[in-house]
Amino acid sequence: MKKKLHGNLSGLRNTQIKKIEDLYTFSTPPEYLIDPELAFNLVSLSHEIRRQIGILINRNGKAAFVIVGDATKIVIPVTEGYNAVPGRLRGLRLIHTHLKDEPLTRDDLTDLALLQLDYIAAICISPNGTPGTLYSSHILPDENADPYQILEPSNMDHLKIGCMEKIVALESELTRKNALYKPGTDTENAFLINAATVNPAEAYASIDELKELCKTSQINVIGSTVQRRKDIDPKYVVGKGKLSTLVIEAIQKYASLLVFDRELTPSQIRSITDFVEMKVIDRTQLILDIFAKQAKSREGKFQVELAQMEYLLPRLVTKNTAMSRLAGGIGGRGPGETKLEINRRRVRENIDRLKKEIIKIRKQRQQQKSKRKRKSLPVISIVGYTNAGKSTLLNTLTQSDIIAADRLFATLDPSSRRLRFPTDTEVIITDTVGFIQNLPKELMEAFNATLDELADADIILHVIDISNPRYQQQKKSVEDILKRMDLDKIPTVFVFNKMDKVDLDSFDDKWLLKQGVCISAENKQSLTPLVEKLESLLHP
Repeated sequence: MKKKLHGNLSGLRNTQIKKIEDLYTFSTPPEYLIDPELAFNLVSLSHEIRRQIGILINRNGKAAFVIVGDATKIVIPVTEGYNAVPGRLRGLRLIHTHLKDEPLTRDDLTDLALLQLDYIAAICISPNGTPGTLYSSHILPDENADPYQILEPSNMDHLKIGCMEKIVALESELTRKNALYKPGTDTENAFLINAATVNPAEAYASIDELKELCKTSQINVIGSTVQRRKDIDPKYVVGKGKLSTLVIEAIQKYASLLVFDRELTPSQIRSITDFVEMKVIDRTQLILDIFAKQAKSREGKFQVELAQMEYLLPRLVTKNTAMSRLAGGIGGRGPGETKLEINRRRVRENIDRLKKEIIKIRKQRQQQKSKRKRKSLPVISIVGYTNAGKSTLLNTLTQSDIIAADRLFATLDPSSRRLRFPTDTEVIITDTVGFIQNLPKELMEAFNATLDELADADIILHVIDISNPRYQQQKKSVEDILKRMDLDKIPTVFVFNKMDKVDLDSFDDKWLLKQGVCISAENKQSLTPLVEKLESLLHP
């Protein structure tokens, strides 16, 4: 069967194309970098057409891909059937020509590192069309050095290098040093990227929060970077050159996932996934993934799926190779991989179906609210930044056992409990989903059914973790979301939690603490002032 040529074939004669196709018929012995006869034919054809030609040779010595470039470069195609995972090489080595005597270029070495090629070599063409100097390089299994080793220049007399033996030894060393990656497990090793056009302190705080999100999603963070930029690159966020450097660093640390600390546009996803072989997700996908895992109720699952569908719809225009790197696992829970591959019409149908289901849920909620109003029970809603201690507060106040874990978004579905005050007054107290800065708009829209509970609150308890260095920023994020939802007119009580973890005497913002009540949500005795405050507001 005739194999396909890749690259730039325009302007070539049929006889030239036929000769280039014949390169597929050669086989390279395991001890050779490339079969000598194949190398001479490669150089001769490249000299004739004045374009670089490359061959990707697999470990059986067969030419898996033949590529025609231009005078200065070749473009490696998608190598279907040859995948590189952390700790393993791709199983392909690239041998290509340079029309003049020049060493391996930056692009050559970047391809070697990014694609995890077994070897890369350039055969230079002498002025009379014969093979000249041979430059080569291979991956270096040492994360503290350059990701590759450039070998001494040689020539056609030194093609017999024990090639397969060296490749196997290199891969064994990679496997030995690959302590973090364990094939066959669900753990992802992630490298985090933030491009900052704002205050660097805010960017680093955001990266820290992204690390916590990864922890919640059971992702192992092996590295991160914050790049200061005047403007965000419209294609690669951090720029193509910087992205190359970061991906090489991530590969050296055996990362299997890149996480961007922002929402990527459809065109950015397409550009980045075309450029790198790793799975790529953004902050929004990570949050959606966490919500998909945490949703327990029928209502919560509907809302998560709707949010995921709304996120995916504009991104279904990306080509399949990009979407396949988005599908499944992190960022693909909920709808599942098969639903990620369906067409836009089916996605719209699913969005319509989910919206109808959520409308039904809203009607049920309205009926529940009507019953509650008939009983004249006041409603107190607890809000706050995720992991601020909202569920712990509800548990302590009502002696309940709602999940209260030390991770972001431990609570997704709202929980309501009755609370009896010492004066025998009863209220309904409700715990809601935690807020976060840059909450994805898809979640804001989809979770209106849940957050509608706040609209009927008589009092909002805004829980603030004052032991967190970013408590001011977190407080503002919650207030901004409440304002967007037109809930900022409801009487609000600031509850400054985890007072046992800070020195109140030397606290910087003592003026702020006077605006609310200081508590330790795990300590029932510390809640007495809060209960008294609530009673006074409900029964002046």
